Order: sequence, then C-alpha cells, then structure tokens
Amino acid sequence: MANLLAQSPSLYLRKHADNPINWHPWNNETIAKARSQDRVIFLSVGYSSCHWCTVMEQEAFSDTVIADFMNAHFIPVKVDREERPDLDSIYMQAAQIMGEQGGWPLNLFLTPEDLVPFFVGTYFPIEPRHGRPGFLRVLQSLHQVYQEKRAELREYQQQIRLNLEGINRFQPLTVVDPKVLPSGATRCAEVLQERATGTCFPMIPYAQLMVQLGRGDGESAAEFMSLARQRGYQLVLGGIFDHVAGGWHRYTVDPQWTVPHFEKMLYDNGLIVEFLSSLWLAGVREPAFARAIAQTATWLQREMLTADGCFYASQDADSEGKEGKFWVWSFAELKRLLPEAELLAMQEAFAISSQGNFEGLNVLRRRQLGSLDPLVERGLERLFQQRYGAHSRPSDAFPVARHAQDVRSIQWPGRVPPVTDTKVIVSWNALMVSGLATAYRAFGEPLYLQLAKGAMAFIWQTQRRDRLYRLNYEGTVSVPAQAEDYALTIKALLDLAVVEPEAEYGVWAAALQKEFDTYCWDRVGGGYYTAADDQTEHLLLRERCYQDGAVPSANGVAIANLVRLFLITESLDYLDQAELTLNGFAQAYTHSPVACPSLLSALDWFLNHTLIRLDARELGWWQQQFLAVSMVQVLPMTAELAGMVCRGFACQAPAKSRAELITQWRLSQDRSGGGA
Repeated sequence: MANLLAQSPSLYLRKHADNPINWHPWNNETIAKARSQDRVIFLSVGYSSCHWCTVMEQEAFSDTVIADFMNAHFIPVKVDREERPDLDSIYMQAAQIMGEQGGWPLNLFLTPEDLVPFFVGTYFPIEPRHGRPGFLRVLQSLHQVYQEKRAELREYQQQIRLNLEGINRFQPLTVVDPKVLPSGATRCAEVLQERATGTCFPMIPYAQLMVQLGRGDGESAAEFMSLARQRGYQLVLGGIFDHVAGGWHRYTVDPQWTVPHFEKMLYDNGLIVEFLSSLWLAGVREPAFARAIAQTATWLQREMLTADGCFYASQDADSEGKEGKFWVWSFAELKRLLPEAELLAMQEAFAISSQGNFEGLNVLRRRQLGSLDPLVERGLERLFQQRYGAHSRPSDAFPVARHAQDVRSIQWPGRVPPVTDTKVIVSWNALMVSGLATAYRAFGEPLYLQLAKGAMAFIWQTQRRDRLYRLNYEGTVSVPAQAEDYALTIKALLDLAVVEPEAEYGVWAAALQKEFDTYCWDRVGGGYYTAADDQTEHLLLRERCYQDGAVPSANGVAIANLVRLFLITESLDYLDQAELTLNGFAQAYTHSPVACPSLLSALDWFLNHTLIRLDARELGWWQQQFLAVSMVQVLPMTAELAGMVCRGFACQAPAKSRAELITQWRLSQDRSGGGA
C-alpha cells in the first residue's frame, strides 16, 4: 500500500510512495508525531535525478526487514532538496561539521525535540560493502544509542549547533582592502587547475570569475583568462557534453573529462551556456563553443521546454535501470550504424574504440577543437536518429517520460529515454534565461532570445501571485520563493535589460528587488536570509548563504544585482545595501575566498562598476562585447557624440567617436592600470 508520499507533487517523493517504509513529508504534523512518540526522525534528502538516491530507493528503502524496523522505531521523513534548498543547506553544513564529505542521498538522524542531527551518512547498502555498514545494523545501533545515551547525545549536539551558528556568524568589517580581490581570485584559480585523479565538476562560478578578472593586459589577467579558456575547452571536448544531441551532464568521474555522471540538470546548462558565451564575447572565438551552445538550445527546445515556455528541471542518469544507457555506444553498434568512411572520420574526431571507455561501451569525447568534418556531422546525425527514432530531427519535440510508467508504456521510436523531472524551478529557469540572453548577444541567434524571453514571461506572469513562488507542478505554483529564486531572477532581468534596454526588464528587476528586501533582507547585518521571514518554522537557524554550491550563492549574486541597479537607476540606496552586505561577509571572502567566488565577483562589481551611456545607434556594437562589470544605458545623444563612460562616481569627457569611447571604457576596466 502506498505511503503518505503518494499524493506529493514532487517526482522524487513519489518515487518512494510504494516503499514499505512509512515515509512522512516534512511538516508540522510529522514533527509533532515524532515528539509525542519520542522517536528519532530519520531525515533523508535527495532529488529525482540523483543516481545513488535511486539505488538506495531500490535497495535499502525497498527491503521489508529494514522497513519493519524503521517503521517500529523511527519517524522516516523524505525531503526533495530542490523543493527545500534551505533545509538541505543547513543539514549539509551539519553533515560536514560531523565529518561527512557530503553529497546525496543525505541521510541524518535527528532528535525530535530540537531537530539537531547526531549521526549522518550518504548511501547505505543493505549488506556491508564498499567499506560502508549495512543499513539495518546502522538503524539498530542508533536506536540503542538514543535509548541509552541521551545525555552524551545532548552534549554532542550542542557542539554541532554551536558550530553551525559559528559558521553563519561573521564580524563585519567597515573597510575592505581592495587587495582582497586579486589575492582571493588567485586562490580561487587553483580550483580550476588540472588534476591527476578524481571527479571533475564544471565549477562555473570560479570559471566565470576568471573571465571577469581576465580583462586587461596584466599578467594576472592573462593567467585568469587562460584558466577560463582551458575550462571552456574541457567542457566542449569532454564526454561531459552530449555531442550527439546537446546538453551537459552533471560532472565526470575521471580527470580526463570523459565519463560523466549522466544526469542533465537545467542549472548546469544555464551556467555553462552563459560562461561559454562570455568567453566568446571576451574574444575566445572557438567554433566548438558555438556548436555546443547551438546543440544545447535545440536540446532545450526538443526535450525540456514546456507548453508555457519555461523549462523542466532535470533528466535522470539511468534508463531501463542502467546508468548512461541512453547516451553510450558499443563499438559493434557504431560499426553497424555508420558507413566505413563515417566510422573512420568518427574515430579520428572522437576517442572511441572496441574496448570502450565506460563498462565496455563508448562515451563520445572529442580529440581536438575546431569545426567538425562534414562526415563526422553526418555520422552524429545517424546516431541521433538511432537514439530518437529513424525519422527524427534535432528540432522535433520529443515526448517526455514523466515517470517510470511512461518509460514502460510508451512505444518509443528509438531508445528508451530517462525520466524527466517536469517540475519548474524558478531559480534554475532564471539561470537558463541569463545563459540564453548572453548567448544571443554572442551569436545573434534569434532562437536564444526567443527561449529566454519565453521563460521570463512565464516566471513573471505565472510564478508571481501575492509574491514570487519557487516551483510549478503541472500548472500549480508551490513553495514561496527563496533567496536564490529572487537573486537569480533579478539577475536574469538585468541580463535581458542589456539586450532590450527599451523594454520593462529593468523596471521589473527593481520591483522584484523591493519584494526580495521585504522577505529576506537582514535589516541588522545586511545580506539576505535563504528563507523568507515567514517560512522559518522548524529551521535550526536562519542562514545567510554565502558559499557557492550547485548554483551561485544568493548573496554574491544579490550584491552584483544591487550595483547594477544603482548604475541604471542612480539610486544610492542600492549601493548602500551592496556595501553593507559586502562588509557583512568580508570575513568570509577575506579568509575563505575559495568558498565564495561569487562574493569576489560582487566585490569586483562594487569596486570597479562602470556605466556606459550610449546613443541607440551605438547599442548593437556594445551588446557584442563582454561587459564584465559594466552596464549600458541608452540616452539621446547629439550627432557628434558617441557616448560617455562613468566609472564609480566620476564621468569622463563625452566621447566624440566609438573609438574614443572604447578607449575610455577599456582603460576604466583594465585592472593592471587604474582598476582595482
């Protein structure tokens, strides 16, 4: 019989509805039940496309012996981290304090009266293996500990709570040394250095910071830009990119960027599209960038676009119970599908072999940059049709598998696809809008702007009721917006305002900023709380997130937004808020810059912000530049003037030609001479 999760709109929670474990949602009733029955809460946090979450659901959470013990002695609670990033962030910090490296599924045991964890882990197998204890034994031991060692637990939990509060408490600084920016950036640059072992994540906040600080002619700028360029090459050459059909997977399990963890997340793709487009605008005109972005836009249009113009959240790593099956190729299959000339061309272009590189199969990884040979493109087209159906074209809409029943019941024209999580997440859509708006500036492809404007129209018209809401499930809005939703949507509006300054996007950004301030602004210390002030019940603390995670930190993005709003409105209140927040987090980005590249990016905006006032006839050229810490403003100019550059609180003499205006702007941006 289905448990309490059966009626949840969350695909992740519904995946556990038929487990023998009596799962509960996180709510007042569940917590009251745990307290009245004096039972430990087993809190399990994950998300739909998480591979090891799926494995644990199929193994330990489907085992009747484990379920019987769990149901008798614990209150099991499931949380979708994409619904509640505030809960996930707090308990992930607690897990790291307790010595767990982190990751999902995140499984914690909380005492009911205070909701503080006393034990944590990620994946637990049924039986002991891979150095991990069997889950039943874990449950038995922890139940015994709770029954017999309450006093010791309370002392241990008090230390966890104190550490959590310490992580989130900073001593504000009234004066920030500008040298913090280059020194912090140098430490962030180390994150992008090539490694000999281990997994490789895109790490886009770090890469984007390198592009931003790579302007000018100084030695450090050249080093930063070199690292950004190298990361761009890895993203378009590696198996992390789907060379057949577009879109980036989440990360690779090897340092050669070959074998990905196969799920595709909207947020990764939005961030990467913006990063590669920024590189292009900054002068790195690599054809592989243009191809990858074009394919990704087509993937969005084909597989991720709702009828209302916004984008789904993610696609699973697994199909038909096997990780990566939808995306990989046996050598025998390649020989069967491709004529000899195309196969030979493919072998020259991609690292493929009879031995394969993933469990005897081949993940496509490009050998070199540049444009692909027409024979290779033809071969990739054949693989596309094998995957999606013999008569399919890249722009054709592909049916979505919304759950496991769809996978089994639909007659698929090609391979059986992974399940798509069809919920709409505002912050992730905003990241995609920013990416597509920047791509439109770089490549001038109308589809990019069409997709960006469609998604923003959905957010503005559908997700705003009495306030902004974070989620949409099949037309039903859900969960009040959190700080990342506000910050990233405001950023997306400002990015669209660069493309269409005559539209209302800047006005919308200012209106949403006012709402953001109402619900999340810390009126004492500055900065923004993760959760709105009326959504904090049962949180261990009100967190002001400054660390970059799967998406850039809300506070880093928010500070840059405030500076940009100041530039286009000239309201000093925005700049005051930005300064207060930077001072409030100065201890973090001064002493732990590797944790918060987005705060360093915001500091650059604050120290070096520039406004370029233009006549409308000049706008097109400037939109095709990487503007770094600059905003453009269209104002009527006399025929003999091209515009004016204002850096900080000082404006230069009006420029009489585009060349003069460009020279003034580049001097204002060059960090090697006059810039911070």
